[in-house]
Amino acid sequence: MKLETHKNLEEKMNKTLKVLKEDLNAIRAGRANPSMLDRLSIDYYGTATPIKQIASVAAPEPRLITIQPYDPSVMGTIEKAIQQSDLGINPSNDGKVIRLNIPQLTEERRKDLTKIVKKTAEDSKVAIRNERRNANDDLKKMHKDGELTEDDLKAAQDEVQKITDQFIKKIDELAEAKEKEILEV
Repeated sequence: MKLETHKNLEEKMNKTLKVLKEDLNAIRAGRANPSMLDRLSIDYYGTATPIKQIASVAAPEPRLITIQPYDPSVMGTIEKAIQQSDLGINPSNDGKVIRLNIPQLTEERRKDLTKIVKKTAEDSKVAIRNERRNANDDLKKMHKDGELTEDDLKAAQDEVQKITDQFIKKIDELAEAKEKEILEV
């Protein structure tokens, strides 16, 4: 029995999973990944604009990211945004292209990053559990209003739990994969 509540629950949980994936991609794993710059934006003619919208961003080598602005006049602004970010990378500029050399991660930094991954995953699990609670509240309200019988309520709540377990498992798998990627030397 698939109710509207179940569809809404899966939709919300998928959004939570999408946010987790974006957050995990932004965590630097010692390998050059253009998505590291997704959170950075600069002031471009009075508008906060993501770097990837005003420049070509590529990772031609495992430890190098290149940024080639479409408008060369924003090069200094992009460099400043990277320096002020929490990436811990110093950009080098040759007038046409900004290069970001990704340094090797230290053992201590790797452990810190795995803690961040675990915290991010746990926050996502909390969000999933909140969605489960909201869905169960909706089902109880439907039962109270006479839309669901006692047996239907139990079956619907079991389905909610099954959906929740699937998403918690996906979160664990994503976090485990990211931790493995970070600890890989």
